[in-house]
Amino acid sequence: MNSSNARITAIGSYVPEKRLTNHHLEELVDTNDEWIVQRTGIKERRIAADNEYTSDISIKAVENLMARYQKTVEDVDMIIVCTMTPDFKTPSVSALVQAKLGIKNTGAIDLNAACAGFAYGMHVANGLVSAGLHKKILVIGAETFSKILDYTDRTTCILFGDGGGAVLVEYDELHPSFIASHMGTDGVLGKNLYCTDLSASMFGEDLPVNGFIAQNGREVYKWAVNTVPKGMEALMEKTDLELNEVDWFVPHSANLRIIESICSRSKFPLERAIYSLEHYGNTSAATIPLSLDKGVQEGKFKTGDSLLLYGFGGGLTQAGLLINWTL
Repeated sequence: MNSSNARITAIGSYVPEKRLTNHHLEELVDTNDEWIVQRTGIKERRIAADNEYTSDISIKAVENLMARYQKTVEDVDMIIVCTMTPDFKTPSVSALVQAKLGIKNTGAIDLNAACAGFAYGMHVANGLVSAGLHKKILVIGAETFSKILDYTDRTTCILFGDGGGAVLVEYDELHPSFIASHMGTDGVLGKNLYCTDLSASMFGEDLPVNGFIAQNGREVYKWAVNTVPKGMEALMEKTDLELNEVDWFVPHSANLRIIESICSRSKFPLERAIYSLEHYGNTSAATIPLSLDKGVQEGKFKTGDSLLLYGFGGGLTQAGLLINWTL
């Protein structure tokens, strides 16, 4: 098991007001509500306003955290924003968050591990705090995927939405939250989920430079349902627990069929999986914090519960964390 001195002390979330339902999508592409729900489990997703960006969503998630837990952030000494849809190439989203919240003495970095981003961000925060390098870190997972979607491509536009969540990770050697972690990368499969920018080729294959997200859903599905259960097993081998002793599973909310397959293959009860995709869609790095906050607001998590967080997606990357719920 990992040695940790880091504790999760607060959580907050935010989603844009605009809803894009499956019925709305029927007006844009050749699809229908029954087809989308049957294949993905998604009923609607939230869409950022034209003048609303990832930094705005991040800030509102932190403000929600502060209001609910009576927390202040002026003494935060590191901000980690996990996203693949930043406002700019530079300045970073984390720098924009620092400016808006007026945090005087803090580091600020963006972390791009796509749909595994939040799990990676939490792993980094735990390492920095446990090493004694930082005392109080904001970890934010936020996306505005609607700004990189081709709404004529029904294979992608039905899946993704916008939103964000934030947690506060603080030094606490008596009641740490982090138990163990596992991660891995299959970069050679990166061509199955990508968003082009300046580069137009990958492993000798030319890609369209249009700035839109693109994926081979079939290949990503195969990779996820084969890789994640093995990763869950590898993670649990680092602990004193068996998988069936874990209280809650909080996977990346990519697609309900993927979650069902992962639970089936790992023999983990689906009813103990928490996901946010039904009303928010796939929000990439934001799905896990949105799911966590859903569990909190629905009163599902109890202090001392064990939670298995598992992110997976673009890269192709994966990251799993076993945590002790301390809120």
